[in-house]
Amino acid sequence: MRGKAPTLLCLLFLVYSLLPSHLAAEQNQRYAAIFNFGDSLVDAGNLIQNGTPDFLATAKYPYGMTYFGKPTGRCSDGRLVIDFICQEFGLPLLPPSKAQNATFKQGANFAITGATALTTEFFEKLGLGAVVWNSGDLHTQIKWFQDLKPSICGTPKECKDLFSRSLFILGEFGGNDYNAPLFAARKFKEVYGMMPHVMKSISDGIEKLIAEGAVDIVVPGVLPVGCFPVYLSLSVSMFKIKKEGFGSRSGCMKKFNTLAWVHNSLLRQTITQLRVKYPGARIIYADYYSAAIQFILHPEKFGFEKKIPRACCGAPGEGVYNFNMTAKCGEPGATSCPDPSTHWSWDGIHLTEAAYGHIARGWLNGSFADPAIIPTDSSSR
Repeated sequence: MRGKAPTLLCLLFLVYSLLPSHLAAEQNQRYAAIFNFGDSLVDAGNLIQNGTPDFLATAKYPYGMTYFGKPTGRCSDGRLVIDFICQEFGLPLLPPSKAQNATFKQGANFAITGATALTTEFFEKLGLGAVVWNSGDLHTQIKWFQDLKPSICGTPKECKDLFSRSLFILGEFGGNDYNAPLFAARKFKEVYGMMPHVMKSISDGIEKLIAEGAVDIVVPGVLPVGCFPVYLSLSVSMFKIKKEGFGSRSGCMKKFNTLAWVHNSLLRQTITQLRVKYPGARIIYADYYSAAIQFILHPEKFGFEKKIPRACCGAPGEGVYNFNMTAKCGEPGATSCPDPSTHWSWDGIHLTEAAYGHIARGWLNGSFADPAIIPTDSSSR
């Protein structure tokens, strides 16, 4: 037996060395760290690191009820896409970048609720300064990342090496940018006019991260906002949508979903251009839109109840969407459904942990991403 052991070890080593590179990577932790940027879809608590504002309903129970058992600053009943991705690669859940006494050697979450792609000054010039809640736009978050580098890596060479072995997730960005004119009852023409500026900002952000040494970058698109209870509840009173403006199968507002589709189409074009410019980078388009549409059209495939788009946590308001602007989830008058896993919409604005889990798996395996985060022979660089 003693003589066979070294032989067996050598044989195992030889077999492992002959595995395709992507399979070998899956045997071990593929990424050394993950760095995440974005808005409330991926905020892990940055907005509450200096205390919890009384008005912030998303920092109150039942937020966090499913996984954490308490509010964490995440706008869901539990984990977010970024949390599932960290767990897939054996990494700890990312600490909010503003957390005190946290270690950021394996990554940080710079996302913050209300974030936009564009600056506050941009909205002020459009007369929208009063309606945008910009608590850290895309480039502000990248500046936070740059400021945090001394606590992550010691020298420029160490940083470049670490970042080349890290996963960067940039977004989504754009949703809050478009919310500002939409909720200010501006014309859609003005909203579409913002898109080139949003694309330029996202493109510049990707280039900044590549300059820092990022190689693998995930860039998510926006959700089909015309399917969300927050918009649907105001479809008649604010947005004046008539019967023919709703999808016959989905019940979603076609005008709003077209807006999101155009954004995503332009984003994919932007990514294609950057792939040509930076052939050494692996830029991944991550799809929120298709996933959410699937939840609505084929809910039974994901364990969701088949019904019109409806918030799990909320209160009766305009329409049948269980969303009320004066009694949002976490506020007096709102209640949660018994089992959030049966719903894709958590609070009418954000998704449930169950929905985020399905999306994360789709990003990882490629069913909701181009290419897959976990590379295959055809998608590895």
